Amino acid sequence: MLKIYGSEMCPDCIECKYNLDRNNIEYENIDITKSLKGLKEFLKLRDKDEIFDEAKENGYIGIPALVTDEGKLTLDWEGFFIQQGIEVVHPGETGAACGIDGKGC
Repeated sequence: MLKIYGSEMCPDCIECKYNLDRNNIEYENIDITKSLKGLKEFLKLRDKDEIFDEAKENGYIGIPALVTDEGKLTLDWEGFFIQQGIEVVHPGETGAACGIDGKGC
């Protein structure tokens, strides 16, 4: 099953989950801001996988992070949907971001 590491406080995570629900895609949601176990699991991924290097360099958390059934990790949730042939919808797009610089999560 697809795993999503994110937070209810993250606009990108909210949009990602909206698109998953809209397309009836099953997933395990791991809210890193509600569970220390989930946070530790996420940090273990983030600390060892180079896919997070750019996020860390720019001061982002690196969420939403998707882990596929095959164990493939991606931070490009929109690209994930596009590869699946699924249209990405941005409901009530406000341009909100959770980064200190006003960009990304």
